[in-house]
Amino acid sequence: MEIGTPDLVFERRGRVAWLTFNRPETRNAMTFAMYDGLARACELVEQDPEIRVMVLTGAGDRAFVAGTDISQFRTFTDPQHALDYEARIDQVIGRLETLARPTIAAIRGYAVGGGASIALACDLRICTPDARFGIPIARTLGNCLSMSNYARLVDLIGPARTKELLFTARMIEAEEARAIGLVNEIVEPEALFDRAQELAEQIAANAPLTIQATKEAVRRVLDHRRPPRAEDLILTCYMSEDFREGVNAFLEKRKPQWKGR
Repeated sequence: MEIGTPDLVFERRGRVAWLTFNRPETRNAMTFAMYDGLARACELVEQDPEIRVMVLTGAGDRAFVAGTDISQFRTFTDPQHALDYEARIDQVIGRLETLARPTIAAIRGYAVGGGASIALACDLRICTPDARFGIPIARTLGNCLSMSNYARLVDLIGPARTKELLFTARMIEAEEARAIGLVNEIVEPEALFDRAQELAEQIAANAPLTIQATKEAVRRVLDHRRPPRAEDLILTCYMSEDFREGVNAFLEKRKPQWKGR
C-alpha cells in the first residue's frame, strides 16, 4: 500500500500489518517524509478493521532505525525550526503510541536516537542478540530529547538508568536491554520475523476490545504523569554552538569539540 515514500514498505499479512523502514544504505535513518509516512501508516491501520496488530521493522541486518537523517539539521537556522522539529516528531511518535492497535517492534542491529524513540513508543519489543540500543546525543550532536521521549525512557527503565544512559551516551546490548525491561524477548536473527508474526497472530486472536482498552488504560496511567513540553531546554540545545558543531562533526566524520555554549 502507498504511504507517500518509497523508503517505507507497508503490507498486510493476514490480520497483521507490517511496516518496514527501507533505507538500508543509511541504516534506515529517518527522513521527514518517512516520519510523515509512519503517521500515514497508523491511519491506514485504524481505517482497516481487519488489521489487529502492526509490526515495525528495518530493512537489512544492520539497523532497525539508526536515528534521524542528520543532514536535515543543517537547515536549522532559527529557534522556530527546532521547536517545529520536536513538535513534528512528537506528534508522529505520539500517533504511534496512541494507535488503537497493539504494536510490536522487531529489532535487528541498531535502534538509535529517533529509532530508539520509535521502538519505545511500541507496545512490545523483540530483538536479535546483535541488537544495540542507545541515544548517544551527548557524544554526537549535543541536542536533547522532547519531554515525551524522556518520559518514555523513565517509564521503561527508571530515572537513574535513564540518566546513566544519556550521560554516558553508551549503547545497551540485547541481554542488558532484556534485563532492564527495554525489550520483551530475544530471538535468533533467522527467527525474528517469524516470531514477530507468531506473536502478532497470538494477540490478534484475542478479544480486540479488551486489547484496545488495556493499551489505552496503560497509556492513560503513564500520560497522567507526563510533564508539558519544555521549549526552553530544546532551544538551549538546538540553538547552541555545540549543536552546530555536533551536526558538522557527524557529517564530516570527526570528533566534535564541545564548548558548552
